[in-house]
Amino acid sequence: MRVIICGGGVIGACTALFLRRRGIEVIVVERTEVAAAASGKAGGFLARDWCTGSPLDALARRSFVLHAQLAEEIAGDWGYRPMTAYGGFVASDGDPRRNAPSALGWLANGVVIAQRIGTTQTTAIVHPRKFTSAVMNAAVAQGAELRVGRITGIVRDANGTIAKGVEVDGSLVEADAVVIAMGPWSLLAAQWMRLPAVYGQRSPSIVYDLGPSVPADALFLEYDEDGSAVSIEVFPRADGSTHITALSDIAPLPLDPAAVTPDVGAIARLQIMCERLSPLFRPEKIIAQQACFRPVTEDGLPLIGKVPQSEGLYVATGHNVWGILNAPATGEALAQLIAKDAARVDLSPFDPARLRPLDPSLLQAR
Repeated sequence: MRVIICGGGVIGACTALFLRRRGIEVIVVERTEVAAAASGKAGGFLARDWCTGSPLDALARRSFVLHAQLAEEIAGDWGYRPMTAYGGFVASDGDPRRNAPSALGWLANGVVIAQRIGTTQTTAIVHPRKFTSAVMNAAVAQGAELRVGRITGIVRDANGTIAKGVEVDGSLVEADAVVIAMGPWSLLAAQWMRLPAVYGQRSPSIVYDLGPSVPADALFLEYDEDGSAVSIEVFPRADGSTHITALSDIAPLPLDPAAVTPDVGAIARLQIMCERLSPLFRPEKIIAQQACFRPVTEDGLPLIGKVPQSEGLYVATGHNVWGILNAPATGEALAQLIAKDAARVDLSPFDPARLRPLDPSLLQAR
């Protein structure tokens, strides 16, 4: 059996690895490079039980376990480490805590730590680009093929019901099954099959090189900006970089992932916030000012499973903020579905058939 995976992000890489572990032939087709989009620019934060009570709970718990296992099984260093997580806020002008020392000594006065929301047993982090690349390298080492090219269509049988492969830059690549794992660019596949809408939400971020100055404490803070509350997230990584993100917005999705750029105004606002959080966040320590588009769906749940009315077609996208966390369990579950193995996680809440498909004419109008 041969499976073509469209997309070289973290979902595609994990799916390729778990398919190869089942001895299934795999070709990954990526337009630009591995981890070119959100898989290389996300925070990389992992949480075991933050989806409790939602349909994502079982997927997240299984994936949290798999992250720890993969760190032991795959060569390479992608900075996997357990960490603590705290919630709090930045005291505004007039608040008597504005000049009070923070409970975490590396933060500025007035950064109030209100509660611990994750422990080293329940939260962790990876460097997302390094993780995605290592998983893809492991899949390739086990026999997967990685091709650079642009998917231009799905090839079907004479009746138009069974997938027979894909067109890559106009040339046929045959397969027994096709997986669409292109993040928000999975929307383009709605031209070729019945897929629900997938939207891109842009998230700007700044990455600082602080070395060992920042401990393994993730922060989820509320920041008062001109009377409006802004959520800001801080993720120190094992390689000495610290990823800070806030101010997500909706913006047009470029056709080419390499063309994604941050909004200049948003980056400027974020930098001001960072410098208010800690004296360590100095301009000369910035190593990246960037943005990525996270894939989201109408109901906030990912699309994982068979594409309706299309034999041999599968999709895995729409993971929103939990893409890095849930990638291993998504790849494992999709590989089990394709191989007709017993499933470790129930995928029925993520069945693409639950949402109405996008009208292709609307996509063409865009």
